Amino acid sequence: MSGALSDPFVWPTPVRTPFVREFDGVSIASRALSASVRHTVRPFLDAWALTPTLPWPTGLVDRAAFPLLPVPGTEHHRVALDACPAEFVRAPGADGSTAVLYLHGGAFLCCGLTTHRQLVSRISAAAGAPVLSVAYRMLPRHPIRRAVDDGLSGLRWLAAHGYPIERTVIAGDSAGGFLSFSVAHEALGLGVGRAAGTIAISPLTDLDPRHKLEHPNAQKCALFPRRAVPVLSTLIERAERIDDRYEPVSSPVDLDLTGMPPALIQTGSEEMTFVDAETIAYRLAAAGVPTELQVWEKQVHVFQAAASLVPEGSRAVARIGRFVRSLDTV
Repeated sequence: MSGALSDPFVWPTPVRTPFVREFDGVSIASRALSASVRHTVRPFLDAWALTPTLPWPTGLVDRAAFPLLPVPGTEHHRVALDACPAEFVRAPGADGSTAVLYLHGGAFLCCGLTTHRQLVSRISAAAGAPVLSVAYRMLPRHPIRRAVDDGLSGLRWLAAHGYPIERTVIAGDSAGGFLSFSVAHEALGLGVGRAAGTIAISPLTDLDPRHKLEHPNAQKCALFPRRAVPVLSTLIERAERIDDRYEPVSSPVDLDLTGMPPALIQTGSEEMTFVDAETIAYRLAAAGVPTELQVWEKQVHVFQAAASLVPEGSRAVARIGRFVRSLDTV
């Protein structure tokens, strides 16, 4: 149990289990956020799960996020990758030799550069590193494989602009957490190189819904209703059949994780995806990968995005920054 930042970031000895750090305590602001999400966003997701084939305006989610302002003084500009746009974000003081490739969450269906600009800028400030945020191609028009390709395109862009893969941390939240592991693994397999590290915030890591539905958190999660989990799995399966030139993407928990870069994983203790975070942490560690799993008591899914309102979110982002900075000495 630890909530202070005074303890140094120390990699665990190679005992083939992750270093698990628990953060107890729930602030009033955090409780209010969870209650708000439970009574607003969760019913919307429940309605979506009942009628997923309707033309839901998922693209409006990113457009509606313009009030989410980045850290004051942050510079950001659009860049063009091979098949999608991205945004290069640099908070004040982010002039280190390490960069971050960021892959946003949103169940592979929604969100983008605007929804995540504030979080990305906070990570840039905490890490002292610029961030390339990728607006990868999404469901239902594109299989997950194309999102992985877009992540690799982001790595190539960073390398061309002075940030080779060994100085790049691959990060993401929720579905983006899935992609952070997938892109890092694909880069290894293709001989592109080994990233400096991976960061996964409330990650989805297992496309099989059974383990999530069988876990007690299926009844506790403030954000995701039970029925949404198998519906998303069905949409992913349909998208995988769009183009038979692509091999379906494997869940990160099913990959050979040998040789993967050091990993930091953050999750709330009652999230639907808690079991995904826990499973990937133990499988990474079993493969010999230095891994830290941080479990934050009763925090809502991707609570780090509310760092301006929730103190636990601010502390978690600070921990992410310390992780990135620690890799300068690894």
